[in-house]
Parts: sequence; structure tokens; C-alpha cells
Amino acid sequence: MTPSARLSAAIEVLGVMETQHRPASLALKDWGQSHRFAGSGDRAAIGTLIFDTMRRRASSAWIMGAQTPRAILLGVLRQTRGLGADAVSALCSGEKHAPEPLSDAERTSLEEASLEGAPDHVRGNYPEWLAASFEAVFGARAVEAGQALSERAPVDLRVNTLKGERGAALKQLDHLNPLITPLSPWGLRIAVGPDGRGPALAAEPAYVKGQVEVQDEGSQLAALLGGAEEGQQVLDLCAGGGGKSLAMAAMMENKGQIFATDSDGRRLTPSIARLERAGARNVQIRAPRGKADILTDLKNHCDLVFVDAPCTGTGSWRRNPDAKWRTRPSALQLRLSEQRAALETAAACVKKGGALAYVTCSVLREENEDQVRAFLEAHPDYLPRDAAHMARKAGVPALADHASPFGPGIRLAPHSSGTDGFYAAVLVRGG
Repeated sequence: MTPSARLSAAIEVLGVMETQHRPASLALKDWGQSHRFAGSGDRAAIGTLIFDTMRRRASSAWIMGAQTPRAILLGVLRQTRGLGADAVSALCSGEKHAPEPLSDAERTSLEEASLEGAPDHVRGNYPEWLAASFEAVFGARAVEAGQALSERAPVDLRVNTLKGERGAALKQLDHLNPLITPLSPWGLRIAVGPDGRGPALAAEPAYVKGQVEVQDEGSQLAALLGGAEEGQQVLDLCAGGGGKSLAMAAMMENKGQIFATDSDGRRLTPSIARLERAGARNVQIRAPRGKADILTDLKNHCDLVFVDAPCTGTGSWRRNPDAKWRTRPSALQLRLSEQRAALETAAACVKKGGALAYVTCSVLREENEDQVRAFLEAHPDYLPRDAAHMARKAGVPALADHASPFGPGIRLAPHSSGTDGFYAAVLVRGG
């Protein structure tokens, strides 16, 4: 496919996403299945166009003065590819499979429009309904925070210390030019290419053998801040695909027991193969069984309950850019309800003297400090562990610099820590 044909295809896919409210990944998959002639390079290039558009949808629409898929994509070509009106016009010849020629208004926008005078949510590329929440968290840095969340994310790997040290993995992956992550003692970072694609890790022996796992540095740090120790009884309450269970198994050196569960048993399925590949032997998966209480024997029993709470995912927009435009205020309210329920379930399983680690991949106070504050008010037998203590216990004292200014816990975000957006707080139950 020519670059012009790829642009036309991206406009088509974006139109389907808009009219059918389809996630980008599914819309792209459907398009690929109905256009078998498109090769893997074509599909990747179209996907990059779509995801770059989702990263800068608001600012591109402002520049072009329109919200249509075509307008937004043309604006993205200027913003992310640095293409001027003549270069964009060359792609839009109207011939064969190319988009229709530029209108006079489109050319003028490409040549003259700017973001001067645009509101913060446009310059920061986040939904207008979240503008007040972003201002409450980031203040004068709201635009900077939004822009950082709109950048492409690197590929972060967690070295599995059950199978070797970081230095050995660094040598094995030397051909990918990995760097050591600034904060995580387990992390390696690989830059994505100009096309936004990372390396084909499935073909790397270090990945196939479980020596490394894909995991953002922020997620690694969140697991580390939970403070799991050898010999403990740990409940991973919202385990999903098992990424943090894997990290905690390595922290515990396979000693003790981790009970991994999730309200949706389907999310647990990928963890089975991941656990085997990683050599994690102290993780027991507990899938839901109808209305049965599968945690009865863990009530008042656990040294640590780790709650990777369901959330809006505002902190992971670098990796899921279309999610920020699909999320609605009603979704936030649903997540807040689910978080409160998860915290109550967790509290019932923490033994006296044990700890509850509350983690989200959200940057919103509503999902983070506000939830912790409400929990502490309802549970006076719990006290928060201060950020400096959390950082020291994790072995990363520098994390204390990221203490939340709004209450207990530690906050991470791309513009301040170079990671995805994460929040972690540890609440200790009195003995």
C-alpha cells in the first residue's frame, strides 16, 4: 500500500471507531480481516497513524477546526510527522486510493493554525470532563502532565530474579540496546522505533525462557512498594493477568504463598502460562466459583493483601491512548464503587499487624487519595505507612521524592517519574 492508501485506510478505521464506539485494537483487527491484501507492514503503519491520532485528538481537532476523522488525521500529520501543507497535499491527491484533495480551509489550517488560546484540556490532549480533576492534581502542570501521557511509551521489562540477575539479562538483550531503568532495580528499558513499534520479544530467548517479563517501570515499583516478604501469606485480590503476582513471587524468592484471584476468572487465564514460564512456584490461582466465597479460609489470615484496584486507567494512556476518549463520567463512578468494594473485601482478609497495599494505574485523586482517606475514616484500626518508610522498605529511597501531596502514598506519572501513572499506598492494621 502507498502512504496515501494507508492514510485513507486510517481515516476509514477511525470512522468506524467513532460511529460504532469500537476500541482501536478491535477496529484495526476487523479492518485487517476484511482487507487481506494489506501486509503486516501496512497494518502496522495504519495502526501507528490511529494511535498517534488518539494521542493528540483534541489538539489536532483544534488546529483543523473540525472533529471529523479526516480533519483529526490531517492535524496529526502536522503535529507528529512535521508535515506542512504541501506534503499533506501530496498525500491527498484524490487519485487511486488517496484521500480527496485538501480544501482551501484545510490548507489554511495546516499553514496557519496554532494552539494559542486553546484551553488546557486541548493543549494537554485529555477529555474536557476531566479538566477539573487534572487541575486538582497537577495544578499549573496539567498541560505538561497531559502531554506526557500523550507520548509513546518505551518498552519496559522486569528482570525475573528467580532466573537470574539484571546484568545477565542486559547482556542477553544487548542487541536491542536496553537501558537500566532509573528507579526500578529490576527494570530494563527499550526505546520504540520511529514507527512506534517495539522489538519482537516473542522471538527473544530471554523472554521465552521467562528471564524477563514486559512490565512498565511504574507497575514494577508499585509491586515493590507493596512490601511482600519471604514466607508471608499474600493475597493478590485483583490479579488479572498476574504481572504483580509474578513480581511478588520473585520478591519472596518462591517462599511463602501468594493467592491470586480476580472477580473475572477469564482475566486469570494468561497467568497460568506466565507463572510456569517464570518458574514461580508459590502462586495459587483461585478462580471464582459462582456465588461461593473462595476467600473464607483467608479471612484475618494474610500478612499482605495487594489490591491492584480496577480504575479508569488514566495513568496508562501512553499505552492505551484511545481509552481516554472512550471513558465516560459514568465509568469513573462505577470504578469508584468497585474500588470501595475491593477495599472492604481486602480488609476482611488482613490479619492483625498485616498490611493492605492499595494500587491504581490512575492519576485521579478521586480514585487514589480520596479512596484511601474514606477507607481510613471507616477503619480506625488501620494506619497509613508514610512515603519515606514505603520507599526505604522497597529499597528505593528516591521514591520518597514522589510522595503524594494530597494524603498517604506515592504518586508516579510520566512527566515527573518517566513511568506510567501509578498510585500506591500501604495501610497497616493495628495488632
